[in-house]
Amino acid sequence: MVGTSIEFFDFYIYATAAVLVFPTLFFPAGDDTAALLSSFATFGLAFVARPIGSILFGHFGDRVGRKATLVGSLLTMGIATFVIGLLPTFDSVGYLAPALLALMRFCQGLGLGGEWSGAALLATETAEKGKRAWAAMWPQLGAPIGFFFANGTFLLLMVGLDFDAKNAATNHAFLTWGWRVPFLASAIMVIVGLYVRLKLTETPVFARAVEEGKKVKAPVAEVVKTSWRPLIAGTFIMLATYTLFYIVTTWTVSYGTGKVADATGPKLSISYVDFLTLQLVAVLFFALCVPIAGWLADRYGRRSVLLVITTAIVIFGLCFGWLLNPSSVTQGSMLFFLILGMGLMGLTFGPMSAILPELFPTNVRYTGSGIAYNVSSILGAAVAPFIATWLVADYGVFWVGVYLAIAGVLTLIALWSVKETRTLDLTEV
Repeated sequence: MVGTSIEFFDFYIYATAAVLVFPTLFFPAGDDTAALLSSFATFGLAFVARPIGSILFGHFGDRVGRKATLVGSLLTMGIATFVIGLLPTFDSVGYLAPALLALMRFCQGLGLGGEWSGAALLATETAEKGKRAWAAMWPQLGAPIGFFFANGTFLLLMVGLDFDAKNAATNHAFLTWGWRVPFLASAIMVIVGLYVRLKLTETPVFARAVEEGKKVKAPVAEVVKTSWRPLIAGTFIMLATYTLFYIVTTWTVSYGTGKVADATGPKLSISYVDFLTLQLVAVLFFALCVPIAGWLADRYGRRSVLLVITTAIVIFGLCFGWLLNPSSVTQGSMLFFLILGMGLMGLTFGPMSAILPELFPTNVRYTGSGIAYNVSSILGAAVAPFIATWLVADYGVFWVGVYLAIAGVLTLIALWSVKETRTLDLTEV
């Protein structure tokens, strides 16, 4: 949990900066929407890198072990995040600035691509019988914890430096050095994470596989050859989760803080400070629902719980036109929307670190679960803010919800295609 919290903190400070800072500092001045879309495009690069990271780290995770690979993924993420805090802006080096930003974002994706599977496997492969989903939900808590501290850090800086994102000059302290603080400070957190991870021992399930000579030379080729069905199913099982989260977090920041036109004129336009405060309140419901989902998944099964929650996500998506109507939405109704979205996110995210590893045998579990989880990040998370920004600009907010509902339906189909995995023995699956 400590390690994943640090990794997700690093990942999410970029997501916040992609709306607050990068369009202004790292892209040429001009069309604000074009700059925002360009920033979202570099934001999405990490999700392209994540499957590559899952293949790279998965190879060593299934060949060398879970512990060493987790240390490597944490270092990759930490170094890339620290370097972002040192990058020159567009005014200093021109187009080299967004190029370097994109490169570091790609490296962040590599690190997180190897992180999730290792953390999930460390938990599931050491869990007590009948409590595997409960054990597996602990690394999942890293996501809301990382998100809370990422946005909380930016909120404190904005308040402390009296930064108004809509009216501040480009030489404001927040834009010149303040935004760099979370990226540079992450180095301290990475050192703590490394200390924790170097104290870990290898999982007994992997150790037994080594003793029995079950390691494979090429985990990627083996997983494609023997486990391509769960690879596809796992990818789409994660789709609704990813789409939901990055619509409710990254896209809603730009929607909630911008002026959205309706028949009576521009509406909405919540301040960045107020909106980040709303998100910090809502993310507590995300964190609360993760352990609830872990308990439910052990009690009633992963598949049954996820079928119910995904159906609720589809219904939630179809209510966007009402919940986010620009002519009537207020800070109170926006908070209600965020709490609903974050609560559903916790319920769907909690069992993922149990069901995805359970789909694969031990000798390719790291690679298989990692590829499924991270390929889904391209189909869901990478494009979600970009597509949602385009849909709301051209067709209205209702169609953003339809987009989420379609992702939910695809996840429901994937869930129907797999069997319940709650009672499987991980050494024999």
